[in-house]
Amino acid sequence: MKRLRHLIEAGVVLAFLGLFKLLPLDSASAVGGWVARKVGPLTSADRIARRNLKRFMPEMDEATRDATITALWDNLGRTIGEYPHLTEIADTRVEVTGTDTVSLLREDGAAGILVSGHLANWELLTIVAGRQGVELTGVYRRPNNPYVDRIVLGLREPSGGKLVPKGAEGAREILKTMIAKQHLGLLVDQKMNDGIAVPFFGSPAMTAPAAAQLALRFKCPLVPVHPIRLKGARFRLEVLPPLPLPDSGDKVADTLAVMTTINGLLESWIRENPAQWLWIHNRWPKA
Repeated sequence: MKRLRHLIEAGVVLAFLGLFKLLPLDSASAVGGWVARKVGPLTSADRIARRNLKRFMPEMDEATRDATITALWDNLGRTIGEYPHLTEIADTRVEVTGTDTVSLLREDGAAGILVSGHLANWELLTIVAGRQGVELTGVYRRPNNPYVDRIVLGLREPSGGKLVPKGAEGAREILKTMIAKQHLGLLVDQKMNDGIAVPFFGSPAMTAPAAAQLALRFKCPLVPVHPIRLKGARFRLEVLPPLPLPDSGDKVADTLAVMTTINGLLESWIRENPAQWLWIHNRWPKA
């Protein structure tokens, strides 16, 4: 029964992605947004998003919160609809700022780490970095459905870069990447139960510390990247200067300091465009 359920799920995913692939980019993005706006509010994830917004952005009135949730589903649906068109977007629809930092990463002969979050269309980070001459090894959460995993990897891999799953296998590949003086792309905004407690929107949130730990260990650039959806299927990637790395001699304190800085940046980006982040995660402990 489990295998049958996985096959049915994969069939549905293939059908939608096949439709999006047949459509022109702008139509695929718009249709994906429309479907998500209709289906999203019927799910339990909608309730999670509303709870999170009410708790962590209490300054929003109810009408603004409703509009933000609707736009959140639109952004997520567009991101899914854009999957078969990622290469076209990366080649024609993304403006990049902070090219001096990109040049540093490309030419310094050292390892480097780009950090970001699930904002706008986060899938573009690895592809656009490759177009800029900075090949990334990205880390992703492997879906529970192995057939869906193959489908997603099949869409991502031709676009460039390398993807490794979270876990022991991914950890080995990450170390190989750093030792070889190559580059990582890490999305650090999801809950990690065995991570460290770091302030996020004024509340402790369990956070993966790997980005800080690796940057401190290898003394390499740690570069924040802010993805922004401008309009429809057009984007901007803002590449910030490398973060300063403390060297107090206390690795635990230094790791916490770096991750606090990163979470602070993520929070500022989310407050700037709250509808472009995935509020549907159980990111914080329940109040």
